Amino acid sequence: MESSSEQSEKHQGGRLENRAVDKDAIDVAAQLTAGSDMTVDPQVSLRLRRKIDRHLMPLMCMLYLMTFADKTTLGQSAVLGIIPGAHLTQTQFNWLGTIFYLSFLVFQYPQNLALQHLPVGKWISANIFIWAVALCAQSTCHSFGALFACRFIMGMCEGVVTPGYMIITSMFYTREEQMRRTGYWFGFNGVAIIILGFVSFGVLHSATPKFMPWQWLMIITGISTLIVSVIFWFFFPDSPTTARFLTPEERILAVLRIKTNQAGVENKHWKREQFIEAFKDPKTWVMALFTAVINVTNSLTNQRQIIVNQFGFTEIQTTLLGCVDGAVEVFSIYVAVNLATRFRNSRGYVAALFFVPSIAGSILVNCLPSHDRVGLLVSYWINILVFPPFVILLGWVGSITAGHTKRVTTNAIILCAYAIGNAVGPFMWLKRYQPRNHAPWAVISSCAFVSAILILTLRLMLAVENKKRNAEPYDDTYHNVYIIETDSDGKATEKTVDKAFLDLTDKQNREFRYVL
Repeated sequence: MESSSEQSEKHQGGRLENRAVDKDAIDVAAQLTAGSDMTVDPQVSLRLRRKIDRHLMPLMCMLYLMTFADKTTLGQSAVLGIIPGAHLTQTQFNWLGTIFYLSFLVFQYPQNLALQHLPVGKWISANIFIWAVALCAQSTCHSFGALFACRFIMGMCEGVVTPGYMIITSMFYTREEQMRRTGYWFGFNGVAIIILGFVSFGVLHSATPKFMPWQWLMIITGISTLIVSVIFWFFFPDSPTTARFLTPEERILAVLRIKTNQAGVENKHWKREQFIEAFKDPKTWVMALFTAVINVTNSLTNQRQIIVNQFGFTEIQTTLLGCVDGAVEVFSIYVAVNLATRFRNSRGYVAALFFVPSIAGSILVNCLPSHDRVGLLVSYWINILVFPPFVILLGWVGSITAGHTKRVTTNAIILCAYAIGNAVGPFMWLKRYQPRNHAPWAVISSCAFVSAILILTLRLMLAVENKKRNAEPYDDTYHNVYIIETDSDGKATEKTVDKAFLDLTDKQNREFRYVL
């Protein structure tokens, strides 16, 4: 019999030999499922998914709503008096939007590393608590420098939310379920816009001369987020392997339920070879380029109140019309993720399809006469359909990337690109282009067109790779892998580990097929 040192895990170019492996090298789910021959009945799986939905979705949606509402308070404040109240120029106002995403960019990879090493739910809630304090502090700011510092802190903390949510969604849901769930929590951005519109309408009627409407908005949203972050700390799970709302047996079933993902749950140990693979993988950079280009258009988030106001609507009308922005976003995201889920291998096509009306809308905003304010407003609303394709990508990434370190690294690269696009976008909204902003709208049309090409390119790359793998002989490299467990009597037992929980990357695991 081999010695324990001979049975330890061996790496050869990132490959595992067919023998005993170190527990630290494999997925945390392997320790729950090793040696188990349990299967998940479809009805049991459905009941379990509903239970997970009941405990996860309300908290995820509520926190995402609050964080989006918080970071868009700047845009709402544009018509609530922040520019004169804080003595800002248009350029300084644009910088407040940019510094948020520059900070997001700088702290993106450190935040993703923290998500790998620390409990996911706890780390998210701690960051959002700090974020909420920074948001409340903005209500006391009357200078560009003070607001700049608060926005920098918020950007640093926001870097944990979306990647954390992407990891959580891939932990608890199958690849078929991930797209809809991503759409559900991301769609609450639109709900946030609706709520923020009514709150802005209310604070515009506040009668406190020494405390302006924009300051009330910061306080109200900040305190609300503070409360949600505390609730999130106590009630949100870090992993299906430790979720308190699941029984010990349900935890095993929750892990087995996502075995078909061939991506595991998580691994707390950083792997250099997976980190390098993420950078060498061409699809990573196609997704990153798509993300950077499409998020140049996201500068509309902070500019939309100014844009609608300059169409010829009053401040009161603008705050209420902003609610329609949110309704359009919620509806379009819901339709997009359901179409992408309902029709097999349609993610790339659905994303590209949504760019068609959005391009038409941005062209109409540029071409309609200035006196046609209703036509301009409706065209602007049509352009909001530019947002769902990015949601589709977020729900797609976890389905086409395996290996926990690789997934964390890929998320970081994509969200760094997200930060770059969002940081660049505000600078095209220059004072000299107002009120019609022809140049920015032309850029938005171009970005949508390029993004459509990129998302179709991604789909083609994945389809070609699937076809190549289908033609390959069966790969048994990672079969007959086991861990050795010692009981209280000192007796060693070998427990087989399923290939899905070896923390293999999508390149290493040739059984992995990319969702299209």
